[in-house]
Amino acid sequence: MFEPAYLKWLRAGEFAERVRAAYQHLERCDLCAHHCGVNRRETTKGSVCRTGERARVASFSPHFGEEAPLVGSGGSGTIFFAWCNLRCVYCQNYEISQLGEGSEVEPEELAAMMLRLQAYGCHNINFVSPSHVVAPLLAATFIAAQAGLRIPIVYNTGGYDSPEALALLDGVVDIYMPDVKYADAGLARQYSKIRDYPAVNRAAVKEMHRQVGDLVMDARGIAQRGLLVRHLVLPNDLAGTRETLQWLAREISPNTYLNLMDQYRPCYKAREYPELDRRITREEYARAVHWAEEVGLTRLDARAPLRALRL
Repeated sequence: MFEPAYLKWLRAGEFAERVRAAYQHLERCDLCAHHCGVNRRETTKGSVCRTGERARVASFSPHFGEEAPLVGSGGSGTIFFAWCNLRCVYCQNYEISQLGEGSEVEPEELAAMMLRLQAYGCHNINFVSPSHVVAPLLAATFIAAQAGLRIPIVYNTGGYDSPEALALLDGVVDIYMPDVKYADAGLARQYSKIRDYPAVNRAAVKEMHRQVGDLVMDARGIAQRGLLVRHLVLPNDLAGTRETLQWLAREISPNTYLNLMDQYRPCYKAREYPELDRRITREEYARAVHWAEEVGLTRLDARAPLRALRL
């Protein structure tokens, strides 16, 4: 019978120490790959994420638009955090990620949301954009686990995560769901205002896979543990899709569960970049699907109507 990873730490009496250590990291913050060093227990000034000690939550609810292994019949219990450690010029949720819409909550309030989502029948707790709120996330999970939380934790991230944060999450997160956004550091800097994204992202994804392995599902097809990767196909192959897929197949696993996403549309500031100012074409997406199959990725979540289109 499946048991969430965090219950081991709870039984061992070591979860509280993990939470304490996370808040210590906040005092000279290195809990995302920016390593800004700001004391976030005292100020938000100078922090890239614009977030202090408490998490800001934009919304929480059962979500039926996530990947099938997360949704099942009860939905994925999503908690959307405001702000972000990325500055993607085409962000579709920019009101949350860049404008900070939401309300600050204490860990006890966040834990109550988690328990409510479990009571609704959700199959998991899905933390969306959590890289900058690892400390309150851990505190809330500790509180919720003591109060009866028993469903998997999903860490749904833009993929710019630090080794320090991932070490704290080891043994707590059941399912890692990172983006792998770019193969080229220059383009990552141009479109997401982030330095060294490919190197940092690839190291993070490798560590995530080391912790949880390939995605494992139960007899109903519901994800229990493992890695689920998202890659958004951009116009003009700005994401470096072929290189990214080759790296996943060779360096992570050909059995990586991959959501090859076709839903790009110009949002936020994308109109200021002519090369981003359009949706992708059917041909661009079909080419990406072909590349995934060509490099040997065997668990591909792609739009069925386009899989048969060949160039």
